[in-house]
Amino acid sequence: MHELGVVFEVIKNVENFAKKNGVTKIDTLVLQIGELSSMIPKYIEACYPAAVDGTFMQYTKLKIEILPGNGLCKKCSTVFNLMKNGGKCPGCRNEEWELLSGKEFMIKEIIAC
Repeated sequence: MHELGVVFEVIKNVENFAKKNGVTKIDTLVLQIGELSSMIPKYIEACYPAAVDGTFMQYTKLKIEILPGNGLCKKCSTVFNLMKNGGKCPGCRNEEWELLSGKEFMIKEIIAC
């Protein structure tokens, strides 16, 4: 489970941001995770309490937004969800597509108190 190391890195980045900007208390941390990324949201949620334990973020809430894994069909230019359609364009059933989104893992928002 590599998620724990990733969460520790996120916490370090958020702490550095808070120090540089004079933020002393954070209410909510919002992460965006693409449904095609290597990060598993439930593991991120499970690791989070251990990662913030003993830090100034100890009581910070975590919110995760899942970003869809979308592709653009190279044949008919349809934009479609790769997961829901098994990697096939729902319009023409073509399996050749360009990835548009879904691999992301980012800090979207830091909500201070």
